[in-house]
Amino acid sequence: MTADVWLPFPADEIAGLPQGLNYHFWDGDPDFPADPADCAFYVVPYMKGPEIAVRPMPAMASVQVVHTLSAGVDHVQGGLGALRPGVRLCNARGVHEASTAELTLALVLASLRGIPGFVQGQQQEEWRSGFYPALADKSVLIVGYGSIGAAIEDRLAPFECARVARVARSARTTERGPVHPLGELPRLLPEADVVILSTPLTEATRHLAGADFLARMKDGALLVNVARGAVVDTKALLAELETGRIRAAVDVTDPEPLPAGHPLWHAPNLLISPHVGGSTSAFEPRAKRLLAGQLTKFAAGEPLDNVVLTTETAESTA
Repeated sequence: MTADVWLPFPADEIAGLPQGLNYHFWDGDPDFPADPADCAFYVVPYMKGPEIAVRPMPAMASVQVVHTLSAGVDHVQGGLGALRPGVRLCNARGVHEASTAELTLALVLASLRGIPGFVQGQQQEEWRSGFYPALADKSVLIVGYGSIGAAIEDRLAPFECARVARVARSARTTERGPVHPLGELPRLLPEADVVILSTPLTEATRHLAGADFLARMKDGALLVNVARGAVVDTKALLAELETGRIRAAVDVTDPEPLPAGHPLWHAPNLLISPHVGGSTSAFEPRAKRLLAGQLTKFAAGEPLDNVVLTTETAESTA
């Protein structure tokens, strides 16, 4: 019997898929394309939310791999407990780095150089000239130095920043310099003009940027969040923005989508983009190449890339 594979793209749109697997297209529709109990490789629908992502998982008695098309896996965590031991959870490392890093730089530059105000001025026929902050000579702190954090630093290189510091779950050394552990944030935050959050959402990082974190940022500093909304304590961020002491630019919010009437919409000194860091023209071809490669390895019984945990141990290997 061939193994069932659930894909959020029609199989005939993905070049290089191996033969010998039984492909089913499912992108979150109310009806399943086949019996979930027969699914061996489940590719989670992209950006359809945790409710859809985990809906078939309790019935997936034969599943061997759950594969997200996002860098984060927090949206499927709620379904892992229903799976048998030994199921591999893979993420989309290699798919979103370029696009997310692009948007990060766009948010940094737009906020520093006053682009939202220029747009408002154009609408109101106002010539808002003056001096605005530059990214050049600024000190930047990247909190979350995985593949996306490294891609962000790659794109900071031409902007003549005074310093780039890196923080991750544990200390290590890279070609560009040391990566500091999270415990060093209290020392590093007051030195940074721009603080970029690109960390996964875990219990350790939920509300990482809370009242104490934000209070340690220097006056006039910019917080940029391209991680997950819940990495920032929304109430604490609102309180700081209202004082005018810091600024922020965020691609993610908590709650999300941000509902009408929420105070974040009209908070001063805040630029919001609607969680579009990874959803660009670069996504689909890169995602399809990743899936073709992963399924080729799966069909051949070879080790998969991007395995972040298994349900045997539920411990991260990233």
